[in-house]
Amino acid sequence: MGETEPRRRTSPLKNLVAGGVGGACLLLAGHPLDTIKVCLQTQPRGTCSQNVMYRGTYDCFLKTVSREVLKWHNAPPIRPPAHFAPRRNWVHWLLLCIPQGLLGLYKGMAAPLAGVTPMMAISFFGFSLGKQLQQPDPNNPLTHTQIYLAGMLAGTFTTVIVAPGERIKCLLQVQSSAGKRKYTGPVDCVIQLFKERGIRSIYKGTMLTLIRDVPSTGLYFLTYEYLKKFLTPEGRSVNELSTPQILLAGGVAGIFNWLVALPPDVLKSNFQTATDGQYRGLRDVLRKLIQEEGASALYKGFNAVMLRAFPANAACFLGYEVAMKFLNWAVPDL
Repeated sequence: MGETEPRRRTSPLKNLVAGGVGGACLLLAGHPLDTIKVCLQTQPRGTCSQNVMYRGTYDCFLKTVSREVLKWHNAPPIRPPAHFAPRRNWVHWLLLCIPQGLLGLYKGMAAPLAGVTPMMAISFFGFSLGKQLQQPDPNNPLTHTQIYLAGMLAGTFTTVIVAPGERIKCLLQVQSSAGKRKYTGPVDCVIQLFKERGIRSIYKGTMLTLIRDVPSTGLYFLTYEYLKKFLTPEGRSVNELSTPQILLAGGVAGIFNWLVALPPDVLKSNFQTATDGQYRGLRDVLRKLIQEEGASALYKGFNAVMLRAFPANAACFLGYEVAMKFLNWAVPDL
């Protein structure tokens, strides 16, 4: 049966490659909505809905795309240039402008993309290691608690890479939404942060990243493993799941992950993008945020996060599973 089938030990190299493929799929599918999420979470507080920069996910999407079109064209996005005046050329003009606007949703992607291969490799490797440490005999199935603990270990392992990547990503995303260009790119951002306050500035928000990732990653892998077994017909192996079933399990796992991760993620985004001295620490961020905006502020960007969670994580697990199957077929003895 699927539950009692011996588990195959996967080499670190296979985890590296498959994890990198999964992470790249996650990033490409989810980064646009991640940009919207960060912009919503870090926008200045207004006295009413008319005074805030973005009124919601859709409004943030439209304004971000419009702003990038304006930068590209250096003219109001509602009016095409004179030589595009004939009505038949409006479609041509829009086809030129819209891709430029959509590129604005991928601001800050270079930093997480550079770290996504080792990050996801470490994540999947950490999860595999956590299971092996609690399961000397592969024929003995793990309990739900043991799977959750293995996932928490994976979340701990990835923080070293995730924390600086998230710091750089958030700063680049926020400067794009604010229309101010302090950093020319990820490398320039790292250099300026290091010059300002050294390595501590680059790793600002590491504790909040741990608080976000450790419990949520545990639930992430637990949900995925549980749904894989639940969707596997009796007498079959979990390795025989169809593509839609993998997408469903991965997408639902992503939603459960972010239900737990969103409140600390809001705190992390605000802390990492704040000026030096604005917050004294985690408690100060939490206190000021609730004091100014109420408890609902901990779920700012909820719609963008949930819209992103399913497709991004479905793509991640599908990419990982496909890559692992290919590697097991191509180099079975590796």
